[in-house]
Amino acid sequence: MILVFGKSGQVATELSKFNDVLCVGRDSLNLEDPHSCADVINQYRPKAVINAAGYTSVDQAEVEEVTALRVNSVAPATMALACKNLGIPFVHISTDYVFNGSGCTAWNTDDATGPLGAYGRSKCEGELAVLAINPEAIVLRTSWVFSSTGTNFVKTMLGLAKNRSQLTIVSDQIGGPTSARSIAAACFKIATDLINNNANVSANGFYHFAGAPDVSWAVFAEEIFAQIQNKISVQKILTIDYPTPAKCPLNSRLDCTRLENDFQITRPDWKAELELVLKDLKELNS
Repeated sequence: MILVFGKSGQVATELSKFNDVLCVGRDSLNLEDPHSCADVINQYRPKAVINAAGYTSVDQAEVEEVTALRVNSVAPATMALACKNLGIPFVHISTDYVFNGSGCTAWNTDDATGPLGAYGRSKCEGELAVLAINPEAIVLRTSWVFSSTGTNFVKTMLGLAKNRSQLTIVSDQIGGPTSARSIAAACFKIATDLINNNANVSANGFYHFAGAPDVSWAVFAEEIFAQIQNKISVQKILTIDYPTPAKCPLNSRLDCTRLENDFQITRPDWKAELELVLKDLKELNS
């Protein structure tokens, strides 16, 4: 059995659809109490652990950084230690927000981090803590997550489109939209390969996974509206014209070469994934 931390989140919801996966959420543990995380792992003694839980409110983290750090750093470190003690694989999901967003080339797994805000700092410290305690762990950074559940850009755009004829969307932030479905599949394959010793012998540390091709939020929005055949107008603006409590990286491109080399996992076509998500949402609302 693979134990997943997270239950109602986007990726955890998708992971729950796999066989022999048990998802645990806030109804059965407190992520702000790291010891409870270790207790759950020791109770179930799984074959592997995937951490799909976290504090994900980017703007709110600016005023709740202590809480974000406990959930995104202290808790994962405790999970990593418990997995090390049991000798089982640990896969921890991280984010593009650990980078400062400079330049216009894709970030490599060994590039220096430089988070711009509290959320990014909490995730960055979590990465470092996990690998310091358990060097065999996998840290999978991803970006721009979307699905038919939870709160995400796709659902936000669909909601706004009901009452608007025009939307202003940021066009100078570039990244790879990534479906929760594809992230879950990647995490499951990584964990399964590690359990069965099918991975590259040096498979540990940082990996990147993001949808292709890289686009701006504005282009992402245009594709959403094109697929639902809504002729809403998208007005492109710059980040500086849309201030938010937390700074967002302009360049969220991720180089996913190492993941493909070690686990044969390629970047998914986010447009095809979007089509599946929109189909799910249509069925849910019908």
